[in-house]
Amino acid sequence: MGRRVKQSQSEIDGVQYRRAKMWQIILVACNALVGMSVYSLIGMASYSASVGYGVTTAVVGVILTCTRILDGITDPLVAFLYDKVDTKFGKLRVLLISGFVIEALALWAMFDFMSSKGFGWAVFTLLYVVYVIGYTITNMTAQTFAAIMTNDPKQRPVIGVWGTAFNYLVPMVLSIVLNMVLLPKYGGEYNQGFLSAAVKVTIAVGTLGIILVSVGISAFDRPEYYGGVGKQEPLKMKDIISVLKGNKPLQCYIAAQASDKIAQQTASQAVINTMLCGILIGNMGLGTMLSVIGMAPSIIFAVIGARYAGKYGSKNAIVTWTKICMAVAALMFLFFVVIEPSSIAAMGLTMILYVVFTLALNGSKMCVTTAASSFMADIIDYELDRSGKYVPAVITGTYSLIDKLVSSFSAMIATGAVALIGYKQTVPQPGDTATAAVFWMTMMIYFGMPLLGWVVTLIAMKYCTLDKEEMVKVQKRIAEKKAMAEGR
Repeated sequence: MGRRVKQSQSEIDGVQYRRAKMWQIILVACNALVGMSVYSLIGMASYSASVGYGVTTAVVGVILTCTRILDGITDPLVAFLYDKVDTKFGKLRVLLISGFVIEALALWAMFDFMSSKGFGWAVFTLLYVVYVIGYTITNMTAQTFAAIMTNDPKQRPVIGVWGTAFNYLVPMVLSIVLNMVLLPKYGGEYNQGFLSAAVKVTIAVGTLGIILVSVGISAFDRPEYYGGVGKQEPLKMKDIISVLKGNKPLQCYIAAQASDKIAQQTASQAVINTMLCGILIGNMGLGTMLSVIGMAPSIIFAVIGARYAGKYGSKNAIVTWTKICMAVAALMFLFFVVIEPSSIAAMGLTMILYVVFTLALNGSKMCVTTAASSFMADIIDYELDRSGKYVPAVITGTYSLIDKLVSSFSAMIATGAVALIGYKQTVPQPGDTATAAVFWMTMMIYFGMPLLGWVVTLIAMKYCTLDKEEMVKVQKRIAEKKAMAEGR
């Protein structure tokens, strides 16, 4: 008698879902070693520009803004490269490794090899552009992994959980290494010696991440996983336009995520944080303390959010947790209205309530993020069912372009808001007078904008039909089309 196989959710749905092994998911999540290590380093680009190339702060701001726009433009263009690459070694690893080699060489030259050698802003800008190109190739390729590895609705959110854990852990460890180990060795200053050492550490960590991710994704780096249904024509610009016009779930997703993103990024600007923590509360270190103690609860929330999304579907999870975010944010707003905000800085009941509210809000946001990650994979499968084309890079690239263009206005909104209340020649500083104008503008940006963003999310999701039941139908139709194409 054969061994009895436990019935899986796929058999209940009537769909034969493909699943990744847990070790594969963990290794692929190690992409955070690449992304977050580079993120930690590139945050010091202004120091590299100043120390190594003599670029003034004002010029650095212009360069970084222009290259961010370039970063957004290159995202959908990578879809054409993604479509064309198909070697005997696969597609995913070739793009992932090639992109990393490009960005690693550019960063090494920017922070070490060509730094402090007498070159000026033109060389710095060129190296930064090359870094952006390499980063875009690596990042856009990695964003397609979740859809390729599994179509099991219970497993897709799990990938997001592991990604969240590494995204918290890696920058925290690197911050300790860079700021508490390396920096003191170079006199506590961001000098050339420190920058050269920092880029070498970053490249070493990133290389380890690339190796682990390549091992984790290797089993899925075959045409049967990243190909479409039937014979595939080369990607054309009209295909991108077709995706934008015909993929309604993508339209809803863009509206929901872009509105949330600009609200959250505006609220997280340094000037807004200064008004909240440094002026109203009177304790600038409180935000840093909450980010540290909030790591474990955020990961726990991510696990809870993943389980909820796996049980009820990604769309339902986005709607549910968005409503919870709105409720918590509304309570926090009322909390600030009825108390004296400066009392939060004292060790008492108001501080405890503020910490609880903040952890609950950040945790609920994490659940939305986890559900949104798996929903993007659902949208990719929806497009495969709709058009027969498997174009994950088109979908992720198109969203990323719009997301970056929209969110790039966050700093402008924040600085414009503080200018309206009198900060035209200066910026808010800790210890400034907590006026009524400061209070209401802070409340409007910190709670009002996110609430508006969440309202847009709920409206967008109302018009999106890609719920759990529809995804089961999508997967069934894809399986049938593939079977017909293979002559089964």
